[in-house]
Amino acid sequence: MAAVVLVHGLYHRPEHFAVLAERLRTAGTEVVVPELHRGSLPADTAAVQAVIDALPAPPIVLGHSYGGSVITGVRGAGHLVYLAAFVLDAGESAASLGGASQQLQDAIIPEPDGSTSLHPDRAIDTLYGDCPEPLAARAVGLLRPQAPGCGRGVPQHHAWTKTSSTYIVCAQDRAIDPDLQRRMASRCTDVREWQTGHSPFVGQPDLIVELLGELLATHNPPRRNERVTTTR
Repeated sequence: MAAVVLVHGLYHRPEHFAVLAERLRTAGTEVVVPELHRGSLPADTAAVQAVIDALPAPPIVLGHSYGGSVITGVRGAGHLVYLAAFVLDAGESAASLGGASQQLQDAIIPEPDGSTSLHPDRAIDTLYGDCPEPLAARAVGLLRPQAPGCGRGVPQHHAWTKTSSTYIVCAQDRAIDPDLQRRMASRCTDVREWQTGHSPFVGQPDLIVELLGELLATHNPPRRNERVTTTR
């Protein structure tokens, strides 16, 4: 069975995927959650690429929000999942497509070192407004400052043009306009729409477990060191 790579968004950490990752592992799936915050889109993409290259077979790679910009630039994925995420074409960046909603922009706090952080109360409403309060509070507590410029990064490769992909529109999202999500989703092989906010991995992880289980059941890539032989 293929592994799953989970790629978080801006301000987030791998720990935001902890419940989702544990449920997938309990079901027997290998899960890898790389740490971003490498300072730029190319550096973040390289970190995820290193994870993909170390796996024995092409994995299913899920990117959330800015994580979509990251997974757009990777090679060697078996299937891409964009969760309320940016599907960028040549010359595009998350910022150039519209980026953060006004509500999310209003939650951003400039820091003295040039980084930004999110106002906790506004972040709860914007990112986790449909999540149970204890889960939302924990998620906000995990948020970290973000280096500038990542949202203006432009991928040099566009994996979705050659790799099958699934887009999940989060119809109640307050961080990325659902209409923008629908426009980007038109670039993907398959589109689903959920009545959730921006972060279903916090409030409704079973939705993602079910989707990934469905994809894993039909995704059986050869190991990288296997050669396909033909008979004449």
